[in-house]
Amino acid sequence: MATVEKVSVALSPELLDMVKSAVASGQYGSASEVIREALREWRLRQPLREAEAQRLRKAWTEGLESGPFAPFDIEDIKLKAHSRFSEAGKKTAEWLTSSLSAARPPKTI
Repeated sequence: MATVEKVSVALSPELLDMVKSAVASGQYGSASEVIREALREWRLRQPLREAEAQRLRKAWTEGLESGPFAPFDIEDIKLKAHSRFSEAGKKTAEWLTSSLSAARPPKTI
């Protein structure tokens, strides 16, 4: 094992109770093991936190660079969406009709 240096850490009563409970339950052999495990977890999560912070900074910058906020009317947005879906539905129906017509064999009498 690597060289170990003993340090003193001040914990809130709540955190101290958590450490004591973890040891008392047998999950950990000592308070030091609890703290070491917590630090290992912290070390693993740090790159993820930094990546998330960078993502948020980028989104913030993009938002600022996109220009001033323009108010919107939700009813207008709903009407436009309804119109787009309606138009898409018509095109799909036309395509299906033409596809089915082309796929039918000619009627013989």
